[in-house]
Amino acid sequence: MPTYVQHEVLGRIPDVFNAEAIWQAPGFALFSRRPLLRDLLERCPREQRGSSATRCFSHVTLRLPQDDVDDDYHLTRGNRARELVQSLAALHQKDFGDLLGPDQVRYHVTGADDLHAGEIEVRFGHAVYLPGPDEKVLFNVSASTDSAVWKPVCPVYSEQRLALLDEGTVAGWPFGAVGSLLLINEGPDAPPVLQVRPKDAFDCRFDDRQGCYVVTAKHNVQGQRLLLKVARVGVIPAPAAARSSRPIPPAVWQPRPARDESTALPAAAQRAAFRPGESDATFAPGARQRITLAALALPRLSRYRSTGATALSVPFDRALAIAAGGEPALTFVVDADDALHAVTPAGRERIDAPATFSPAGERSIRVLAAPPQLAERYCALVALPVPVASPVTQGSFGRGTTALARLRVLDMPSLLGRDAATAAASPDRIGLSRTAFAFDASAQGLSITRQSATQALYHLDAELRFVAAIDGDAPFLLPPGHHIVAGHYVLRFDA
Repeated sequence: MPTYVQHEVLGRIPDVFNAEAIWQAPGFALFSRRPLLRDLLERCPREQRGSSATRCFSHVTLRLPQDDVDDDYHLTRGNRARELVQSLAALHQKDFGDLLGPDQVRYHVTGADDLHAGEIEVRFGHAVYLPGPDEKVLFNVSASTDSAVWKPVCPVYSEQRLALLDEGTVAGWPFGAVGSLLLINEGPDAPPVLQVRPKDAFDCRFDDRQGCYVVTAKHNVQGQRLLLKVARVGVIPAPAAARSSRPIPPAVWQPRPARDESTALPAAAQRAAFRPGESDATFAPGARQRITLAALALPRLSRYRSTGATALSVPFDRALAIAAGGEPALTFVVDADDALHAVTPAGRERIDAPATFSPAGERSIRVLAAPPQLAERYCALVALPVPVASPVTQGSFGRGTTALARLRVLDMPSLLGRDAATAAASPDRIGLSRTAFAFDASAQGLSITRQSATQALYHLDAELRFVAAIDGDAPFLLPPGHHIVAGHYVLRFDA
């Protein structure tokens, strides 16, 4: 396998801004001198025929001790660093001009805290690229280990051919020195290609639902994975847009797995299997009618500033069930300004709906934009991968009723942040009346009668699309498979 990045630390450089001292040692003590930048470029050509170099690398990055870079900035406004770049480029052009062809010589200087005084690290190679002054970014690469917190990795420029992704470039890289990923830019009119190096180091597939690559090591500890997004910047050229606007999946080493539909939007046709502790539903003949908590409606807390509420947290465990305790794998947080955040052990990040998250890899959770008719009251809907169900006949629903009480999963004061002057209160006090509505189940549907004049109720269809607001005191018939929104809860009637 070729070496995509050549890097070497040059030591004992008296003046790290002296281009001649970095490029080539003085004198003729050829057998005793240390290899410097010129020697390294000569020994590692870009292309060669037999033992003769036919092409030389032209892009070089230099890492200098951070103290020296800071001193240069303080004393000369970075003038010595600029002179170093210009001098090295001139030496490079002078000694290797016949091996450059159309390539431009480019150098870049940066500081590094891990280098000692008199040390310089040089990097060049197939995957080292320095953009031109007016060159545009074509793709942005970001990485995550939990699908919630995404950290930038690197940009890919329009003329850049390769980008190497490994433990040295990707924050949180979970695989150590096992292997690396190579992103290949085929040009502005083609999607990029992601390849594994060596090819048996990882399993790599493209997840259509999350819009990212999922990378797992073939022989790693269970649960270790890396998610990569390659996002195109700007307008996609017409030929590429006609074919695809997504990166193509790595189809060389394995077929794409069958698409998992188990985490699609909850609907009557896709009911969760019974699991102890997750559902009280009875599936015996004659007792199939039940109400299922299918989603959560995250409120706009700005509507409730007078209550002192500052944040609402909705935690999920690794199985993406509502977390009753312990360290959650993923928490959605709405702040006092209605901004929505995803919080994981890796950090906190602002998110926008729609979005999909898979913090543990087993299943996904979807955050949907609230229908426009609900947007004034709610900022998003969270479709539950693990719905909670209860058998029903008749009764009432609200924060002061016992019927369907187990469906009120947010009835915990610890989930509601508040200012110091406000007493502890359950999130259910925001938007849910003591008796919101009465219900009576029948074969035709769920008859609903609003019990509080101030309670907002909404009818959504099987796909969580808005149908109507439920006003007045007249009974309303909710068809099987449809949903009613009351407070934070999106309830589905199953028959």
